[in-house]
Amino acid sequence: MAGTTPVSGVRALARGPAVRAVAAGSVGNLVEWYEFGVYGFLATVLAERFFAPAGGGGAEALVRTYAAFALAFFFRPLGAALFGGLGDRWGRRPVLIAVVALMTGTTTLMGALPTYASAGVVAPWLLTFLRVIQGLAAGGEFGGAVAVLTEFAPPGRRGLYGAWQSFTMALGLLSGAGVAALTATLLTASQLAAWGWRLPFLLALPLGLVALWLRTGLTETPSFLARAQDPGARTVRLGCGTLLLAAARVTGWAAAGCTFLVVVPSYLQVTLHADVRQALVLATLGNTGFAAAILPAGLLSDRVGRRPVLLAGTVLVTVTAVPLLDLLQDAGTSGAVKGAALVGAGAMVGLMAGPGPALLAETFPTRVRWTGLGLAYALANAVFSGCAGLFITEAVRRTGDQDIPAYYAAAVCAASALALLKQPARKGS
Repeated sequence: MAGTTPVSGVRALARGPAVRAVAAGSVGNLVEWYEFGVYGFLATVLAERFFAPAGGGGAEALVRTYAAFALAFFFRPLGAALFGGLGDRWGRRPVLIAVVALMTGTTTLMGALPTYASAGVVAPWLLTFLRVIQGLAAGGEFGGAVAVLTEFAPPGRRGLYGAWQSFTMALGLLSGAGVAALTATLLTASQLAAWGWRLPFLLALPLGLVALWLRTGLTETPSFLARAQDPGARTVRLGCGTLLLAAARVTGWAAAGCTFLVVVPSYLQVTLHADVRQALVLATLGNTGFAAAILPAGLLSDRVGRRPVLLAGTVLVTVTAVPLLDLLQDAGTSGAVKGAALVGAGAMVGLMAGPGPALLAETFPTRVRWTGLGLAYALANAVFSGCAGLFITEAVRRTGDQDIPAYYAAAVCAASALALLKQPARKGS
């Protein structure tokens, strides 16, 4: 298996700090996806405060908000290449510390930004600039954290250890949804629009400080230390074909995750005129199902292989996306049934997110692992996750077809399933 060190003494180092490695490696991802979730769940409020005064209705302002959202994703590959190159050369620990500090700082600053009413056209540009910096940091975060988790994993447990990265992603989205829902529930609509939207962003500061504390105590991974002790190791080049195929295998995860777990709440509000509180509660339920499925899916992939578990998730989304969205749009469907449907949708995404990190880590050797898996993940998310809200909102606005979100998730998952058929059917190690 690529990246497994032959030095038994170095491998033994993995046993001691493994628990701290799981916490330190995955906590930065929680901060990243907490912000991701808060921005997505409060998109309608941000549209009003930063973009609606520029002209146009609510749907058009939401398109502008998602455009800033998508722009950050297109800087993720740059961040993956930049921080990945540094992490593969200098080590996992120092670069991961820098990445989480950058993400924490920019998210906190978003909560202190002036709105369009007080700063005019400068306000949306400042918001977009901070999103770009967040995109760079997020691009570096995933590859480094997954490298740490899988390189500390005991033999036969890469799927489970890598799944912690996705699990904290779910916790971040769930925390973002929960905090946004709680804020919207405790405050009046006018209070939420005036100043309440700032609170969830400012909460990123204490979360980030905990992440920094954990990462300062992190040791280097056994695989990186073994490579550093072997000066004669050959140079490994990152193949373009390998990179693109790896990205294609996780595009279903990116598209379905963003569609059902982040975009749908705002979609329900704008196109179906749902109450913001109801939409956020549904989002929380969807992310609960997502979180519940991830660790079991990662563990299962250690036993049966990555491909069968990932294929199950992509095929299920392809088959059920349209009927699931039709159920959510049916006015006669009870809130309990809609909630259960979104829990199921989240669980399907969890089947892909559980084994996904280990699959990417096993695709690339230690010398280019951070760069390779980070770029593959960033490319998939830049196109199919970051653009999901923009594409879906604009397509629904132009066509009037309310099933667009389902078509989008199903089509991308079908393409991802085809890419997975080229993945060797092997068990993790």
